[in-house]
This record gives sequence, C-alpha cells and structure tokens, in this order.
Amino acid sequence: MAVLIDTHAHLDAEKFVGDLPAVLERARAAGVAQIVAVATTAASSAACIALAVNHPNLFATVGIHPNHAAEAAPSAWDEVVALASQKEVVGVGETGLDRHWNDTPFPQQEDYFARHLELSRRVHKPIVIHCREAEADVLRMLRVDFDRNGPIHGVMHSFVGDAAMGEACLAMGMFLSFAGMLTYKNAAALREAAAQLPLDKVLVETDSPYLSPVPLRGKRNEPAHVVHTAACLAGLHGVTPEALAERTTRNARELFGLPT
Repeated sequence: MAVLIDTHAHLDAEKFVGDLPAVLERARAAGVAQIVAVATTAASSAACIALAVNHPNLFATVGIHPNHAAEAAPSAWDEVVALASQKEVVGVGETGLDRHWNDTPFPQQEDYFARHLELSRRVHKPIVIHCREAEADVLRMLRVDFDRNGPIHGVMHSFVGDAAMGEACLAMGMFLSFAGMLTYKNAAALREAAAQLPLDKVLVETDSPYLSPVPLRGKRNEPAHVVHTAACLAGLHGVTPEALAERTTRNARELFGLPT
C-alpha cells in the first residue's frame, strides 16, 4: 500500500472528540502513516502537542490562526513561543492572512504573521501559512522576509492560488500543499495550476475536519480521505497514485523532519 502523510489536520477540533481513535485507525488502514496536527490558538497548540505525545504517528505545530489573533489573551503569544521548541513540534503556524473574514483587524494579522515568520527562523522549524483572498498581501510580506533573510522554509497550506503565485512561492523556497478543493467541480483553474507545479515541491493534506474531497463533500473530513486528493493530483501529473504518494511523502518528511 502506498504510504501517505496528511500534512495538515485539526485533530484537536471538537468534531473529533468522540471518535479520534477510530479516525486514526481508518487513517492507518488507508495508508496514512503520519499526520501533522495543526494548531490555531495557544490552547490548540498545547492540545496538538498532547496528541503527539500520546500517538507516535502524530506531530504538532504551534501558532495562532489569523482569525483567532484578535481574541488571543495577552499571554497567548508567549505561550506559543514557549511551546515551539518542544520535540513534538515540527512546525510554526497556522499563520498568515485572511481577507474573507473580518475577525481580526488586518494590521493585527500582519503583526502576528511577522511574529510567526521570525519564530519559524528562530526555532528552525517550517512555517505553515494560511492565505484566503489575500494572495497579494501574503506575497508582499513573504518577499520582505525573503529579501531580508533568504529562503523561506515552509508551506502554503491548502493552496488555491494560480500558477504565477505558485511559482513565486517556489522561488522563495516554499512547498505547496493541496487539499480537497483540488477535486471540486468548480476548481478547474486550480487543477490547471497544480498540473504545472514540480512534484518535488508539493504536499497533500485534508485540513480536517473541513474541505472534504469529492466524493465525500458534505461529510466531516478526516485524514483517511487524503487518498482522494492524492489520486486527483496523481492524475493531473500522469503518474500512478503510488508514485505520487512516494514523492509527496518524501517531500513532507523533508519539510517537517519526520522520521521514516
């Protein structure tokens, strides 16, 4: 069976409270060998680390999502920084910028994004970036960081940009990760962009419990479902699902430093 890695899942979400062991068993049965549990708040960061401590195939990130930055307690950022060096932590984020929702004033989002970029470099762990309807702003901030500090070790999660944005991110040293949207009927432009990207720089993810891929739209997403996104990406590149799994798994382990 091809081995896959779900590089972005919110396993601490309330929707998994009742049956997480069964969710993880279905992932294992589907060939998903490792999962990165991605944080969205200081409390979520601690919860993701606890999951990684209890499940050897899980790994954690720490960070504050842009849509949660405004509600963060004054101590929240210091809590994230304190957790970032723990051995279970393989990434910093989810961070980035979001113009779809108005939960956090944009200057505050930019401030937190800059903090995460600096923390990522300080602890030598990749940054996990969220971008929703803010592509120009994200690229602007990434270019400032790149020009000042050099290549950016990280991933554009749930990538939905065009080929030009993808190429700009790759030029700065980043990986691009694809979620269930790649399989949607209305995502022809995204599939066209994905087909042009080099396979040595792409990852697959679920963003569980969100973004269930076809044929499971409308249901709770979970790590086992990453096989559908991987199959779609394999078809776009004209390779077998096994070859795609081998390549994206190697990429994920390279980026996050995961064990083989």
